[in-house]
Amino acid sequence: MNSDTRVVAIGGGTGLSTMLKGLKLHTHNITAVVTVADDGGSSGMLRSDLGMLAPGDIRNCVSALAEVDPVMGELLNFRFNSGQLKGHSLGNLFLAALNETSQSFDEAVKKFSRLAGVVGTVYPVTNEAVTLSALMEDGTVIDGESNIGVHHDGGVNSIKRLMINPEKPRPVEGVIRAIEKADIIVMGPGSLYTSIIPNLLVDGVADAIRKSRAVKIYVCNIMTQAGETENYTASEHLAAIESHSYEGIADIVIVNNAVIPEGLKEKYAEQHAQEVLIDADKILERSRLVQGNLLLVQNDRIRHNFSRLARTIIRLRDNIN
Repeated sequence: MNSDTRVVAIGGGTGLSTMLKGLKLHTHNITAVVTVADDGGSSGMLRSDLGMLAPGDIRNCVSALAEVDPVMGELLNFRFNSGQLKGHSLGNLFLAALNETSQSFDEAVKKFSRLAGVVGTVYPVTNEAVTLSALMEDGTVIDGESNIGVHHDGGVNSIKRLMINPEKPRPVEGVIRAIEKADIIVMGPGSLYTSIIPNLLVDGVADAIRKSRAVKIYVCNIMTQAGETENYTASEHLAAIESHSYEGIADIVIVNNAVIPEGLKEKYAEQHAQEVLIDADKILERSRLVQGNLLLVQNDRIRHNFSRLARTIIRLRDNIN
């Protein structure tokens, strides 16, 4: 891969920003398409108080792609621990101030990215104030992104359908064009129903992915997520994405096959999370499967090793070409 390779990364949360750190080591032509449906924590408070879109995932991606002094990078993610600003990150507040002096949220993000010295482009997927709802298997509906992952029933009453309000919000100008011109489109890693799928429900996004000639890759999570994907196998992650977009959306599925320490498995089990089972046969019915050691343990948390993940994506692109 060279610096001209066009990569579009779609998602949100820690997973997307972690992957961006690795990708920027190989290409500067990166476009991050980021969900804005978050309504919890600092983002939720700012949405409620200022009527702005959720800044948290955007801030994480800007920080990941920023080429600034390390101290400035730390400041972007600094979170106040006391007083009236408790829970807010400085980066979120900075973006909120830019939003107040801009015509639209994506304009504020452009200013924020420029000031942070971002490599590539960060787009909120839409400028519309979207909210999420999850239709459960028993017919009940859970409203709000921050509420979707709260219920813990062992996966008995799982999510049947994710809904977005308003339906088919308009994408930010530039999102569709970036997808159409991409050489590689990467979905994930990240929360399946609250970080990845919401982007695919924005008007025209899934259709643009279908029409794009890019290599389309889904990076599966290493662990399941309480309230969202309890007991999900890798193929069930993919099936959920397909049911909200179209069958065959991923040419390639990347999964981690490194052994997870038993102690960590026990800690995650206490949080209703477990290792994602790789049911290779079912994945191979509709996608190519790539397995590798992508595990990074950081402060007792399981993450993708961003440098290995980026190299895996690079090699896939090079091998196909």
